[in-house]
Amino acid sequence: MTGRDDDKTPSLVPAPGDIHPLRRFTDARVALGRTGTSLPTRAHLDFLYDHARARDAVWATPDLEALHRRLESGGMPAVRLRSAAADRAVYLRRPDLGRRLAEEDAARLRALAGTDGAGGERPRVGIVVADGLSALAIDANAAPVVIGLGQALRDLRLELAPVALVEQGRVAVGDAVGEALGLAVVIVLIGERPGLSAADSLGCYVTWAPRVGTPDSARNCISNIRLGGLAPEQAVARIADLVRSVWRARVSGVALTAAIGRRLA
Repeated sequence: MTGRDDDKTPSLVPAPGDIHPLRRFTDARVALGRTGTSLPTRAHLDFLYDHARARDAVWATPDLEALHRRLESGGMPAVRLRSAAADRAVYLRRPDLGRRLAEEDAARLRALAGTDGAGGERPRVGIVVADGLSALAIDANAAPVVIGLGQALRDLRLELAPVALVEQGRVAVGDAVGEALGLAVVIVLIGERPGLSAADSLGCYVTWAPRVGTPDSARNCISNIRLGGLAPEQAVARIADLVRSVWRARVSGVALTAAIGRRLA
C-alpha cells in the first residue's frame, strides 16, 4: 500500500450495474438487493415462504385417490400400492423401506401378472407414480404426464401395464413393481426433493429389465418436470424418445450411453 487515497481498496465493492433483468430467466435467488447488511424485507419474506412450502411438500400426502380417478377416466387403468414404510415419519427415516413394496401388495401384483415373479421377461412397459419427497409435484404434474405418456407409448405399439400408484415410495420401488409384473421397462415418476426455488418438481427414471437390487447406474433420469421447468407436454416427448432408445438398445443407464456412443462412432 502506498498510502495514497486513490490506491485504497474500498471495503464494499458495488454490484456492476443493474442485473435485475437476470431474474426473468431463473427462479434462483439472484439480484435480491440489500438493506444495509441484510436482505430487503420482501426477499426475506419470500425466503420464509419458500422454505415453508418446501417443508410442506415433504410432509404432505398427495391426493392419489383423485389421481386414480383422473387416470381411469383418461383410459389409464391404475392400481393403488404402498411401500414397506408404515407412515411418513418412518419413510423419511428409513429410505430402504421406501424402496420395497409392502409384501401383500407385491403378492397382489404377482397375482395380477399371473406369475410368481420368477417368470421370464415380458414385452411390457409399466408406469409407476411415487410420492417421493414432494406431494406437490404429484398433485400438480403427474396426471398430464401419465396420460400423455400413455398415448405416446401406445403410439410406439408398446403394451402398458396398469399404472402403479405407490404411497411412501422411493425411486427403486419401481424395480419391485417391474419384477412382480415381469416388465421389460419401468418408468418411475416421483416427487423430487424440494428446493427453495421449486417445491413441485417431478422426476422421471427409466430402467430396462427392472429387478430388485438394480443399481442407480442402470437408470436414465429426466428431471425438473413442472411449469417453470420442463413443461409436462415437453417431458412426455422426451420420455417417449428415451423409452424408444432403451427399447432398441435393450439397456439403460450408463450402458445406454455407451451403446449410443458406439453407434455414433
